Amino acid sequence: MAEQREIPYKIYLDEKDMPKAWYNVRADMKNKPAPLLNPHTFAPMTAEELEKVFCTELVKQELDDTNPYIAIPQEIQSFYKMYRPSPLVRAYCLEEKLQTPAKIYYKFEGNNTSGSHKLNSAIAQAYYAKQQGLKGVTTETGAGQWGTALAMACSYFGLECQVYMVKVSYQQKPFRREVMRTYGASVTPSPSETTAMGRKILQEFPGTTGSLGCAISEAVEVATGREGYRYVLGSVLNQVLLHQSVIGLETKAAMDQYGIKADIIIGCAGGGSNLGGLIAPFAGEMLRGEADYRIIAVEPASCPSLTRGQFAYDYCDTGKVCPLCKMYTLGSGFIPSGNHAGGLRYHGMNSVVSQLYHDGIIEATSVEQTKIFEAAQYFARVEGILPAPESSHAIRVAIDEAVKCRETGEEKTIVFGLTGTGYFDMVAYEKFNDKTMWDYVPTDEELAQGLAGLPKMDK
Repeated sequence: MAEQREIPYKIYLDEKDMPKAWYNVRADMKNKPAPLLNPHTFAPMTAEELEKVFCTELVKQELDDTNPYIAIPQEIQSFYKMYRPSPLVRAYCLEEKLQTPAKIYYKFEGNNTSGSHKLNSAIAQAYYAKQQGLKGVTTETGAGQWGTALAMACSYFGLECQVYMVKVSYQQKPFRREVMRTYGASVTPSPSETTAMGRKILQEFPGTTGSLGCAISEAVEVATGREGYRYVLGSVLNQVLLHQSVIGLETKAAMDQYGIKADIIIGCAGGGSNLGGLIAPFAGEMLRGEADYRIIAVEPASCPSLTRGQFAYDYCDTGKVCPLCKMYTLGSGFIPSGNHAGGLRYHGMNSVVSQLYHDGIIEATSVEQTKIFEAAQYFARVEGILPAPESSHAIRVAIDEAVKCRETGEEKTIVFGLTGTGYFDMVAYEKFNDKTMWDYVPTDEELAQGLAGLPKMDK
């Protein structure tokens, strides 16, 4: 371990120390994630089947659970240098305000135009689409960070980009939509009348505000129906978690540089990409028996897949056209309330994160949105960054853990992921400031309705 030195407010790696390869935590997992299944036959999906929907190279990455490191192509490394390495920030002001003996750090991923960590995978997926000679890609987006990042990446490589944006976010976040259009993307509120699946969902759920599952169904339908197109996804899939491992690799390298050892690592959890990326190298150490950490996934109480869902095979989309994934899920038919944690409103969780949770490597908790915005406002006033609602889930629990340290006198080191900024989320902040924001927690009966739709698998 490096000799302890005075720790600056922001720790930056040198460009030469940036990751040259993504870390594939599956290689170190004794219990590998279960395979994706064909939604019609329930047989394991083959590479050939997946390549009808996804880019060829991304399919290889999706199915690879043996290679611990996968080289980052030089063109992607060069693009990363426009906004990476991102800073690991010591929250000295927050520590002082809380009067806690805890040391608090956050990895800030909001220092690019997309405003979030999503660009880490968007540029990789666009690169492989371009290498394959494709004309364009389709995708879904919730809060809009992923759609914005993909629009940027497609613009860079000259690809067409069709985004299906969850209707409630399309209405709540018009400026995020316009950033996507500025970068050349077509943006459609989902569910829409432009696809057969969208029309079916609208008929079945009139007036619905949509869900990521709905938007995925529409995007996949369009991708598979257009020559020269493939579908790309901003979370949930293992390939996305792989690309996001640059977050955790940089975090660990920065900490090692100053001899810092984390006790608690916290990330918000929706589909699992940013959480999985942040914790990957730390979870790898735990899996190899080299270290021990307390890792906490924080999800919205309105969409509690880890804390109240079932670990089972389920469809990844509402239309049931995507592969089945074994994950913690609320059921593909579950449509969460139209709250402001847009990027976390997905019915299931990445299979790697799900397996780590199932095996007790990580833990999970859920928090109501008014508590999230209380933490967001507090953090903005103390640390000077307006955080995204999604990121504020991690902030809430980091503050709570720091307060516990104040009460017990323990000097723990807390690290959390600040996944993005909240400057396109001002409608949400307005509702919080006007005290018109409300909390919604689904009842057991409501969750049972969604879970009743899980596919009936043969024993």
